[in-house]
Amino acid sequence: MSPIAFPIRRTAQRPCALPLRLSLGLAGALFLTACQSATGPSLQAISLDQAQGSAENIASLTAAVNADQNNPEPYNVRGSAYARGGDYRRALEDFSTAIRLDPNFYQAYANRALVYRQTNENVRAVEDYNRALQINPSYDTAYIGRGNIYRVAGRNREALSDFQRAIDLNTTDPRAYHNRGLLYQLDGQHRQAIEDFSAAISIDASSPEPYSGRAISYAALNNYEDARADINHALRLDGNRAEFWVNQGIVLEASNERERARSAFARAAQLDPNYAPAREGLARVGGAGA
Repeated sequence: MSPIAFPIRRTAQRPCALPLRLSLGLAGALFLTACQSATGPSLQAISLDQAQGSAENIASLTAAVNADQNNPEPYNVRGSAYARGGDYRRALEDFSTAIRLDPNFYQAYANRALVYRQTNENVRAVEDYNRALQINPSYDTAYIGRGNIYRVAGRNREALSDFQRAIDLNTTDPRAYHNRGLLYQLDGQHRQAIEDFSAAISIDASSPEPYSGRAISYAALNNYEDARADINHALRLDGNRAEFWVNQGIVLEASNERERARSAFARAAQLDPNYAPAREGLARVGGAGA
């Protein structure tokens, strides 16, 4: 998924590898892959950007804060810079100050929620998203952020409702479609999932996750040609993600290309020795490390 850009004052996972309709053993293994992938780090919304969090940039933003200490805007902007630089404590302080100065600053609530998500304080994150939506019920970013928390928690009906609401608001954020696609995929509704992954790709063709997700749904419908094309494209965009190599292995395994599947699972295990779906894939195809 594309990283969220912290908004200033304006209205604004890993992909799952799901069970193919093959043998019971493979289907069960792929379902476990999906469950484990759902909690992966790409669900965290903040993209670290050391340039934005640099001392020079922070100094410039601090000057703006000091020049107008009763204005919530500079605190929100500096909080975003702190968050992108990984300084979550100061980011929380700035977003909280912005909210204290303007209790209706719904973007600052959503920004603070992102930091709470990054630090695994999901209850507080949901509270902040709820507050943002109370102030502005049309804020698509908050629906998407809250929906992701619900999805990771397995509260799929509530997650689907939030992603649907963002889409009904004509969001241009591809994550709404991608995440709704993951839920459709989990429910075995692969044609609907493909439509949503395709919509996400049409908005942002540079993000690898929807290609990887769409590949799994294509494979579930026995469309191995398109599945291979999509997972290969995801790997061209980012060849350092273990879950993408696992998904390639799944596609190849489903189409009975066991040797190539073994190589894909082995590459995933090399990238992340602790990634259980890679080990499980190797076990199924008879690879080393099973």
